[in-house]
Amino acid sequence: MAVAAFAPHRQLFSLTNSKTRTRPWLSYKTNLLHSRKKTRFCFISCSSSSSSTSQSSEANIETAESCVNLGLQLFSKGRVKDALVQFETALNLDPNPVEAQAALYNKACCHAYRGEGKKAADCLRTALREYNLKFGTILNDPDLASFRALPEFKELQEEAKLGGEDIGYSFRRDLKLISEVQAPFRGVRRFFYVAFSAAAGISTFFTIPRLFGAIKGGDGAPDLWETAGNAAINVGGIIVLVALFFWDNKKEEEQLAQISRDETLSRLPLRLTTNRVVELVQLRDTVRPVILAGKKETVSLAMQKAERFRTDLLRRGVLLVPVIWGQGKEPQIEKKGFGIQPKAAAALPSIGEDFDKRAQSISAKSRLKAETRFKAEVVSPAEWERWIIDQQQSEGVTPGEDVYIILRLDGRVRRSGRGMPDWLEIVKELPPLEALLSKLER
Repeated sequence: MAVAAFAPHRQLFSLTNSKTRTRPWLSYKTNLLHSRKKTRFCFISCSSSSSSTSQSSEANIETAESCVNLGLQLFSKGRVKDALVQFETALNLDPNPVEAQAALYNKACCHAYRGEGKKAADCLRTALREYNLKFGTILNDPDLASFRALPEFKELQEEAKLGGEDIGYSFRRDLKLISEVQAPFRGVRRFFYVAFSAAAGISTFFTIPRLFGAIKGGDGAPDLWETAGNAAINVGGIIVLVALFFWDNKKEEEQLAQISRDETLSRLPLRLTTNRVVELVQLRDTVRPVILAGKKETVSLAMQKAERFRTDLLRRGVLLVPVIWGQGKEPQIEKKGFGIQPKAAAALPSIGEDFDKRAQSISAKSRLKAETRFKAEVVSPAEWERWIIDQQQSEGVTPGEDVYIILRLDGRVRRSGRGMPDWLEIVKELPPLEALLSKLER
């Protein structure tokens, strides 16, 4: 049987069965929004013959470690139900914090694969609160892609945005880091606001008694108008500096909200023409998605008009993404994962592949170019509608109006507008993919 051994450096482990590739155990820390690489936590397993397995009675003792390893092997073979049993067993065997974190996290992956969003969210919430799971792990693991398309993930993300001590502190912190990169002098401005306000406050503290003395008059009293002018300047300065400080805070919150919307957008799932499901982040640098949101008749007419410019739009990397209002409220017949049909599952990377290999497979530009044929189908329409409504509210547009949103090659919003787009204008506006301007946009 497999005998577990701990690696000496940073407690990083890997499964080293030469014949079977098993699913990495758990990532340690990732960049929140854009990093696709993970440091993994697993156990080292040394393969031995079946005869040596029967010789050791101690090796047959069931531990949390062995259950996690067995669960990972079962999960890698697609035996999700059996893997779930092993992870539950591991949690009942007095696991240490690292083992408990791994069991909970991988149990959540099993529930996500089975379409059990609430159970997956409960496992992840416990791992976040009690076992120091990083929220970036949830954002970047492909095995949780189906969970990220569910309302339960939205609830968990909203909790994370609060940045409390229990859950999501790292999520809020990383959003702030991105905000600081985009506005590098905000901290300097705030320092000067506070410093100058303090200086004006100290000056006012000494000026007020002089002002009272000037009002009373008498021998040696300071000039009234001069003293009053100094006091007014100090008070006015304090008011202006405090107002600027709160204005800067408001701008930061708006920026954090926009960054969060961009991150949510990057995680929205699409089904390509080959029936393969990807997230928008995996299409970066490859296509310019154009989201058409509205009534079915309006969107269908816009799609028909786009066909007249198909060749020119394809040269510019345009990928049409139709979103029909109310579609997310219709009952979904298919429940598992993204709701893909069994025949489509073969087009997806197999469960349990190494994360980096999976990311390379999914993100391979040559394959994506072959699969992104002008139009993609949204998966989890309710999440798409929710994001579009949030975007409409941020732009001052009445939620539910027909709108179009054009994205850049780097995944950010290029521009948006009411109604459906003028395709001839878009052909003139967007440069071809091979043009220099397109390279600068990546």
